[in-house]
Amino acid sequence: MNTPTHENDPVRHTPRRPVIVSAVIPCLDEEIAIPKVVTAVLAQGVNEVIVVDGASRDQTAARAAAAGARVVIEPRHGYGRAIQAGIAAVRNDAEILVFLDGDGSDPAEFIPALIAPIAVGRVDFVLGSRVHGAREPGSLAPQQIVAAHVGSLLLRIVYGARFSDLSPFRAIRRDALERLGMNDMSYGWNLEMLMRAAAAGLPALEIPVGQRRRFGGVSKVSGNVIAGIKAASVMAATFVRLALRLRRQR
Repeated sequence: MNTPTHENDPVRHTPRRPVIVSAVIPCLDEEIAIPKVVTAVLAQGVNEVIVVDGASRDQTAARAAAAGARVVIEPRHGYGRAIQAGIAAVRNDAEILVFLDGDGSDPAEFIPALIAPIAVGRVDFVLGSRVHGAREPGSLAPQQIVAAHVGSLLLRIVYGARFSDLSPFRAIRRDALERLGMNDMSYGWNLEMLMRAAAAGLPALEIPVGQRRRFGGVSKVSGNVIAGIKAASVMAATFVRLALRLRRQR
């Protein structure tokens, strides 16, 4: 089983040939942030940005399109469902997929560092760690930090994987992702990918990316001690559910 290596200052390698990169951004009611996010992602040289709008009640879809994104509307609830809709919409020749949130909290300037090790064939998967790297005060809610620690501990105990975070900011080879057989349609999608990657021994790397405060709008996550405790219990339950599913499939 391969466990992720970690780098504090990842070396920028140059691939033998240009690779096609698609970015997938799920979002809901992010009309303030999404134009800036799309612009920042396109500035990193990705070939396309897919914004999956979860039936927002504001102008998220229109502003994402105006900023240069291709918009997919997914009216059904579920984070994983939105991600899967985005994957289905990427261009046929896309080789590397990048995932990030649409509120501006994931620093887009780290995209080249995420995709470089994959482009040169060093690894198949790179996770951007929010808990490592420069983190703006208040950028991570208490329950997000708790969930990161609980999820990391469970991944280490069960799979021997040393991921430090459950960050949505990540990059993966498209063919490697297809082999993982992702099927969670809810908020467990990010955790499921880490579990499946670890169980499959997928060559992986983690780099510190830190976290920013959202560009604007209202967070869907509230930060308090009770929420942190609840997040830990939900994370553990989700892990057990997915672990049992993986065991049955194997």
